[in-house]
Amino acid sequence: MIELCFSTVDMGRIRFALSPVWEAVTSVRALSTATPNGLHAGWMRRVRPSLTGLDIDLLTTLVRPAGYIPDFLVPAPRHRSPTIESGLAQIAGSDPALVAEQLTHLAGHPVAQRGPGRAERVRLLGELIAAPEAALVRIVAELGRWWRVAIAPYWPRMRALLHNDVTYRLDELANGGVQQLFRTLHPLIGFSGDTLRITKYYTGRAQLRQRGLLLVPCVFAWPDVLVGTADPNVANVTYSPRGLGRLWEASDGAATEPLPAVLGRSRAALLAQLDLPMSTSQLATLLDLAAPTINIHLKALEAAGILSARRDGHAVLYQRSRLGDLLLAGDA
Repeated sequence: MIELCFSTVDMGRIRFALSPVWEAVTSVRALSTATPNGLHAGWMRRVRPSLTGLDIDLLTTLVRPAGYIPDFLVPAPRHRSPTIESGLAQIAGSDPALVAEQLTHLAGHPVAQRGPGRAERVRLLGELIAAPEAALVRIVAELGRWWRVAIAPYWPRMRALLHNDVTYRLDELANGGVQQLFRTLHPLIGFSGDTLRITKYYTGRAQLRQRGLLLVPCVFAWPDVLVGTADPNVANVTYSPRGLGRLWEASDGAATEPLPAVLGRSRAALLAQLDLPMSTSQLATLLDLAAPTINIHLKALEAAGILSARRDGHAVLYQRSRLGDLLLAGDA
């Protein structure tokens, strides 16, 4: 659990921004963690054949499936809707000493360095640490190439979803104030008194110190919430936008597939997301549907044996059953 403590001044300095460069960075993580029937399966199927010639080893060494992402890779956007060029320029302008320090931290991070290939990753990080100015040039160039292949073709659709989310969040703020804004932001986020609490694998507490808080919706952040407090000018929280579960639907031919025709689009979309256990509130956020509507669909799928359910504290977590897996595999 990490806690962010607000002052009265911080409350008045909550703002939103989009970040193309954050989408590029977090999508590298999604490439490593995406499953054939998961949230970003439609994107992954399109991107994978186009990766020839990219330095995937460099990218996946810098952005691991879990754990620490170097702060210089995700600079706070200076405007509400920056360009990819401005984001890459911010990375290029990073202090080389700070880059070396953060890459050293990444090389020894116990969560980020899990999995096979650790020795090779540490060797590569060592090369980058030894010459951080040259490393920045190499990293910026590769992120630019990655953007053109993996994100740029889909950016108009992604940007529309992100703008939609910001509009919704501003309505929440107008209708119910800060309490309502944070109550509906993400299942891992809670707010009480003057403290924002975010469920993470580590613990920490930070005073915002009149820096305010930047909220950044990010397509490839799900299911995590990313927290940044290193910037002396602003702290940031990155969360998943509403309606994310439907992002790839229209471009992936879902309307013509047999499973949506039998179950209905909403239930087919639910089934596709439940390779991991999720609660009603998580799914409501993911698919931009009302929780009571989600609950009706979940109960129907559970009654048919397509989903299983188990209680976890106050929440009920749903997951595909073996029958659900077979249905989804047959549809694919």
